Amino acid sequence: MSKIKKNIFVENAEIVDISSEGKSVAKVDGMVIFVDGGVPGDIADVMITRKKNSYAEGHIVTLKKQSPNRIEHTCEHFGVCGGCKWQHLNYETQLFFKQKTVTDAFVRIGKLDVSTMKSIFPNKEPYFYRNKLEFSFSDKKWLTSDEIKSGLEIDNRNALGFHIPKMFDKILDIQNCYLQAEPSNSIRNEIRDFAIKNHLTFFGVRDKTGLLRTLMLRTSSTGELMVLIQFFENQPENIQLLLSHLKNTFPQITSLQYVINQKGNDTLQDLDIITFSGRDHIFEEMEGLKFKISAKSFYQTNSPQAFELYKITRDLCELKGDEVVYDLYTGTGTIANFVAKKAKKVVGVEYVSDAVIDAKNNSEFNSITNTVFFAGDMKDVLNEDFIKTHGKPDVIITDPPRAGMHEDVIAVLLKVGAPKIVYVSCNPATQARDLAMLAEAYDIKAIQPVDMFPQTAHVENVALLIKKVN
Repeated sequence: MSKIKKNIFVENAEIVDISSEGKSVAKVDGMVIFVDGGVPGDIADVMITRKKNSYAEGHIVTLKKQSPNRIEHTCEHFGVCGGCKWQHLNYETQLFFKQKTVTDAFVRIGKLDVSTMKSIFPNKEPYFYRNKLEFSFSDKKWLTSDEIKSGLEIDNRNALGFHIPKMFDKILDIQNCYLQAEPSNSIRNEIRDFAIKNHLTFFGVRDKTGLLRTLMLRTSSTGELMVLIQFFENQPENIQLLLSHLKNTFPQITSLQYVINQKGNDTLQDLDIITFSGRDHIFEEMEGLKFKISAKSFYQTNSPQAFELYKITRDLCELKGDEVVYDLYTGTGTIANFVAKKAKKVVGVEYVSDAVIDAKNNSEFNSITNTVFFAGDMKDVLNEDFIKTHGKPDVIITDPPRAGMHEDVIAVLLKVGAPKIVYVSCNPATQARDLAMLAEAYDIKAIQPVDMFPQTAHVENVALLIKKVN
């Protein structure tokens, strides 16, 4: 281990694995090296940039032998942009390592049986699958290595794009992004070009100045389009100028909104959003159901694959029509409303009160009358009086955030003792931890990984739990 030091080359390192965080892994002299840009099967010279007691980090300097699973990346920004870090892996390899991530989490963290795991459900489209993207403006764009090597003076340092990983104040100016279909790229590029031409100022994150702060684009399978711009400084004339230009240039925009945000962060939940033209929402459609999506709403960012995820969830519930279903972390009630027609009653619980309002509206839009929704902390809401009022659940669906379920919530689930739990997760590690705690009363009967985000290490997973018979 002592041979591996910072700022040295390691020659002929073989990439042997990919970590759960998505970085490739080499092992040299007993030391694990996390390598940016590697593919299992590569042999490369690696520059060590960081050294810890138990591991090192580095990047490929020279690729000596190319893995058969390596492919040419698609995007011009690959390797600099923080997104789509797996573009250099063929899709079959991506799926293999996503399934391995779920398996490793269940076995290593949860000490769980994975014999019921099915093959990962693939995504049909490798690109242009996201219905929501958020971009940041900056008056100090990140200079690429080509721009630096050119020796030319860069007069225009304004950028509209994504943050450079681990650098909060550096934005990579994005020309063409492969995550969201047109007119996403056209709108973003037009906003940047129009702003520069008309001397509209871009946000300076360090000195807290400038007009333009962030841009959010949301699309739907119904063809609707939402554009929301965050302005830092309140300049009514310039705001009117830009938004009027967008409205006239892109008449297909269904919802054009803006917000003045002078806080220290970009979050929207506590701000008043102003509708400039169109509606203050768009609609998504799934299996004949319509879902209202506002600027603050959570909705799965891959609409076609969300449909598949929800079908898998519903199928694992095996509803006959007479069940009481509890949908925990219901959000805007998407899963609750999706399964409602096959259940007697669906009770949704969510800690964000605005989301509960959306959930109720979504039921109303779709003339669904067998759902009820409540706002509050799960461990406080799911008490004996609540269950007595709404009925003991035959099935519990839970879809918590990345942090998983609090142990107090798990204690409540164990006490409730529903015959069946379907656990939807965006983080197999915390899911495995939670399932290990539920294992005293439940057996895992099915595990189904789902790929929601091609070109990334992220993976969703659905697990079916059946209560043990005493």
